[in-house]
Amino acid sequence: MTTAIRCRDLRKRYPAKPVAVDAVNGLDLDIEQGECFGLLGPNGAGKTTTIEILEGLLDATSGDVEVLGQRWGKGDDRALRQRIGVSLQETKLTDKLSVLETIRLFRSFYDRGVEPLDVLDMVELEEKQHAWVVKLSGGQKQRLAIATALVGDPELLFLDEPTTGLDPQSRRQLWEILRDLRADGRTVLLTTHYMDEAEKLCDRVAIVDHGKVIALGTPAELIARLGGNHTIEFTLEENGQLAQENLEKLPAVVKVRREEDAYILAVTAVHLAIPALLELQQARGVSFAQLTTRHASLEDVFVTLTGRHLRDDA
Repeated sequence: MTTAIRCRDLRKRYPAKPVAVDAVNGLDLDIEQGECFGLLGPNGAGKTTTIEILEGLLDATSGDVEVLGQRWGKGDDRALRQRIGVSLQETKLTDKLSVLETIRLFRSFYDRGVEPLDVLDMVELEEKQHAWVVKLSGGQKQRLAIATALVGDPELLFLDEPTTGLDPQSRRQLWEILRDLRADGRTVLLTTHYMDEAEKLCDRVAIVDHGKVIALGTPAELIARLGGNHTIEFTLEENGQLAQENLEKLPAVVKVRREEDAYILAVTAVHLAIPALLELQQARGVSFAQLTTRHASLEDVFVTLTGRHLRDDA
């Protein structure tokens, strides 16, 4: 496959006192044309800085960046911008323009592109074409923001937190739009704070922390690296305790971690681990306050690698 984005040893340093800040610290990345790629990481991990460099909005301190076969500042930057679409986390649009006027304005920035009414149909806003932007709901404004990024018919689309703050129905509407874009063969670089979103939409994801990629692969590959495809989570009543070393010795348990009062076990076979856990609980004279089982997720991968939940830093 052809590479849409390639960066090697990407670095961005901000001078500061008493110590300079390395927002991006030797990041390597390859994104293939036609894939939906997720960039995940806590606040301060370097995601936004990386994306702004890839979009041509920010200069790197050092490193090599190639976007659609071109390098920013080394050729025709205007021609490259004609081939990409950008939807920021917060897009400020003019309140007293109508939806259609807004799309016509953005369409005028491109030499070629999609007819304004066609792109509104893509994001299911055709019936709102005459409404003022200020009258739109949060979900409708997000769809309009994506429409402004699509009206130039981009080969490569950058979407920064496109569903943050939306209700579940609006999120799922945007998911369908993104699935259609992916099926259309467009390359999408997506950042998100929602692990379920990354699992459902992304062909591959990179987890970034302290300016470096610390894990890369398909969601299924990253989950498989945990060693257990299932998770058992429980809490105990009346400040009960179970020793971690005893939990680690249970059959099918590959990893144990604590989150406040909760115990989280990564297991390969729930039907083996649960009976053994119940026996241990009875032998130690403690009672469960809560006990649940579920499939392991990207959230488990993220917590294992970084020690915190992604939404904690949202």
